[in-house]
Amino acid sequence: MEAIQSIKQRFEIIGQDPKLNRALEKAIQVAPTDISVLVTGESGVGKEAIPKIIHSLSHRKHAKYIAVNCGAIPEGTIDSELFGHEKGAFTGATQTRSGYFEVADGGTIFLDEVGELPLTTQVRLLRVLENGEFLKVGSSQVQKTDVRIVAATNVNMFEAIKKEKFREDLYYRLSTVEIQIPPLRERKDDIHLLFRKFASDFSQKYKMPAIRLDDTAVTLLLKYRWPGNIRQLRNIAEQISVLEEKRAISATTLHSYLPSDPGSNLPAVIKNSKSESDFSSEREILYKVLFDMKGDLNDLKKLTMELLKNNDSQKVQDENENLIRKIYGKDHEDIETQDTEDMEVLQLPESKPEQSYHPTPQEDKYHFAEEIQEEETLSLHEKEIELIKKSLERNRGKRKAAAAELGISERTLYRKIKQYDL
Repeated sequence: MEAIQSIKQRFEIIGQDPKLNRALEKAIQVAPTDISVLVTGESGVGKEAIPKIIHSLSHRKHAKYIAVNCGAIPEGTIDSELFGHEKGAFTGATQTRSGYFEVADGGTIFLDEVGELPLTTQVRLLRVLENGEFLKVGSSQVQKTDVRIVAATNVNMFEAIKKEKFREDLYYRLSTVEIQIPPLRERKDDIHLLFRKFASDFSQKYKMPAIRLDDTAVTLLLKYRWPGNIRQLRNIAEQISVLEEKRAISATTLHSYLPSDPGSNLPAVIKNSKSESDFSSEREILYKVLFDMKGDLNDLKKLTMELLKNNDSQKVQDENENLIRKIYGKDHEDIETQDTEDMEVLQLPESKPEQSYHPTPQEDKYHFAEEIQEEETLSLHEKEIELIKKSLERNRGKRKAAAAELGISERTLYRKIKQYDL
């Protein structure tokens, strides 16, 4: 117990919680050995203190101690940072570089957020743990290192292993001894002690009287869940110390600095998955609309082909009107009329006689296709004028009767008369 109190004073650790004391006791017991240690706990509980304690009490205390935040190093460069690289190993490698495992030879490396390591780097780390060997990036020469590894993570390692984001064999190599730091909400008796320590530190730092919590504020302090743990508690103490003029803090004042929804610990992934589900539903609806539109377009194509091949223009017109009503509904008369008129323009050559052409084997097929297309295009325009003239003559200039005979609306006929100056 005296050793634990000595460590607390040396590393400024506040608290008398049994779980905290057990974690410190484990660190003291494992320090003289070279066993790899995995420190687990939520973000902000103070996991970084454990590897410092282990290093300071080990026979490696006079060698280097290097702390590496694995989650802060980009995936493309983390192998180079940890194991080093040879000159020319990749773009920008202008000279040979020593990695942390080479620099810390004989000392201790603290791998913070080890659960964020890429799978390829995990394989390299496993080799170091098993036989102390590693390869620089771009090198084929095996190098040896004598490094004590202490790792920490706030990730649920069993979930990560299940999702194949972390190697199971590496987990068991790292966690020869596992030290768990309890969250702040499980250390109720330590919360007020920590707050008072932080308030005292900030009063010295900012040269002002220390803040004090009244009884109601202390009650609220203990009831709060503190999802950010000690880090969040320290930030709250600093904010109040700087912003509040009164040094006596009530529950109302303290409450104004606490997040409004302390009980919600749901990760953002839940919300994102819901948004993705909503997007999938919208995408399915959009696909359905597009497929329906494709079907309508196919129906229009069929009508156009019938119009060009058959002489029954009245049947085609009726089917066309039914299709337009189906697409746009009965209340869209303007759209119906406009679309019907556009289709009726194609219905004019109903009495055009079919022509047959028999090419000789010597004719150029491509040239023949161009001539037929040009002839049909010209005859369509001329035939339209001829049919309108004949219909007007036969009906003695009565546009309504001529339009009915041609199978078009009177307005379309009037527009054609003006267009062709008939």
